[in-house]
Amino acid sequence: MHHTTDNRPALLLAMGPGIADRLLADRHRTRLAALARTDPYLVADDLAGPTAPVAAALAEARILLTCWGAPPLTADVLDAAPHLRAVVHAAGSVKHHITDACWERGIAVTSAAAANALPVAEYTLAAILFAGKDVLRSAQRYAELRTTPEWLSETERTGNYRRTVGLIGASRIGRRVIELLRPFDFEVLLYDPYVSGTEAASLGVEQVSLDELCSRSSVVSVHAPQLPETHRMLGARQLALMPTGTTLVNTARGSLVDGPALLAELLSGRLHAVLDVTDPELPPRESPLYDLPNVLLTPHIAGSLGNELHRMADRALDEVERFAAGVPFADPVLPAALHHSA
Repeated sequence: MHHTTDNRPALLLAMGPGIADRLLADRHRTRLAALARTDPYLVADDLAGPTAPVAAALAEARILLTCWGAPPLTADVLDAAPHLRAVVHAAGSVKHHITDACWERGIAVTSAAAANALPVAEYTLAAILFAGKDVLRSAQRYAELRTTPEWLSETERTGNYRRTVGLIGASRIGRRVIELLRPFDFEVLLYDPYVSGTEAASLGVEQVSLDELCSRSSVVSVHAPQLPETHRMLGARQLALMPTGTTLVNTARGSLVDGPALLAELLSGRLHAVLDVTDPELPPRESPLYDLPNVLLTPHIAGSLGNELHRMADRALDEVERFAAGVPFADPVLPAALHHSA
């Protein structure tokens, strides 16, 4: 009688309630079951006080597949997971659940941040192009007149030919935006203190100071991580440097911009804004941001939503496959890089 050994690594899904049903299509669960020993329908949203099935799966798990809402992997949780060797995060930042205890125990971590960067960059590209065409004002003007406006006189400063775009941060998203802007006739400026002049040149952008970027750009797009040193990095002085009519695009974090200073500029009508994030994340009901004609306010939709979650799942399962095959992760998260990344 021949005995076969199942060499697939034991895996447990750990993420917020309801996330797995949106993240994983049937094909993902089928693939997951082929790659790992797992119940693809057992999802842990609490590892500190787990149910019996979750506790049993955690005790055996060599790999955790996480996403938004994943519970923190504290030392106590890791004590209950003695075989854990890797965490594959099917989303962007791992800062919400990866703790120092994970790094101390040598657990390998990877994320689908590259996959999540794509829709944010696409949203940004659309915002930049629409800003150049003055779409918001044009649509409102058309609705007011209900007839053809005097476009030649009213659109003298409209257009995307040789417009200057300033990008704050050469993050994954920032670099993807640079790639997407290449086919267009833009001059692209970059501010990022971690990027050398040589690297900026290789990216095809001009490296400048933050003040120079603000003063030269007709569109400024924010792609820096949320860190203590980036808190309100765009303050009243930087906003004042922006030429009248400049559009600020923020898909990063609201705290990177001085909210009251920005609101004053927007209320005056001097600047325009496309804001997918604000500080606080949900503006109060009485906030003028909801009604200002020079503001496009969206509820944090730039990142992966709907079928875009499946791209992150595909990327995560590619990494599970690498782990199962004993191959290094294609996109590892390194602790040393976390202090200047999202």
